[in-house]
Amino acid sequence: MRMLVWFVRFVLFLLLFGFALKNDHVVDLRFFFDRQWPFPLVFIILVAFAVGALMGVTATIASVLRQRREISRLGKQLARAKLAAEQASGDVVRVTGSS
Repeated sequence: MRMLVWFVRFVLFLLLFGFALKNDHVVDLRFFFDRQWPFPLVFIILVAFAVGALMGVTATIASVLRQRREISRLGKQLARAKLAAEQASGDVVRVTGSS
């Protein structure tokens, strides 16, 4: 299984590397007020991908943190319920044992 994963990674790397080699043309990145910066096309695509991935990760952080807080709260609630159940079963044993 590991070999298959590494093979897929290697093929993906080769595809992306070939894509980068084919798109090495310099393009003008135009800003406001007639500002221009020449950049390789593959660099612009890489930056756009990285920004999109970063936005996707930050969009999920809030829900992940909310889920962690909920899991923590439910874990504490379960621990309290187990403690109460143990105490209740201990009280029943003492009451029945003293008869």
